[in-house]
Amino acid sequence: MAEEVRIDKYLWAIRVFKTRSEAADACKGNKVKVNGADAKPAKMIKVGDTIRVRKAAVYYTFKVIGLIENRVGAHLVPEYAENLTPQEELDKLKAPVETFFVKRDRGAGRPTKKDRRTIEAMWDGIDFSDDFSDAYGEDSSDDFS
Repeated sequence: MAEEVRIDKYLWAIRVFKTRSEAADACKGNKVKVNGADAKPAKMIKVGDTIRVRKAAVYYTFKVIGLIENRVGAHLVPEYAENLTPQEELDKLKAPVETFFVKRDRGAGRPTKKDRRTIEAMWDGIDFSDDFSDAYGEDSSDDFS
């Protein structure tokens, strides 16, 4: 077994990214850090390194336990990487969508006062029930206006 592995291969192998090219693009886009420093796709990692990956709004943190170059099944990933991602970061995945989009025809311009009143009426008609609060951890006493 090799003592060092390329970061893009490793991230693909432990299933952080679906393809190796996605992993390489993330490295090129400064979305991957190894031990606090930006990592290029060819950066060699070793056991004990800490990897931080930004995907969307979440920063995932992994500790290298074992080295691997070939993709493995999901049930084998814990043998090669320890997920150190804080719970606060994982909670960002469950954040409620705070806005909704009203479809407007192309070239229709800005909403008129009447359109705006209609949009506000739709917002007022939304019932943020206890089910919503339970699902997303919101306090039912929050003011959504």
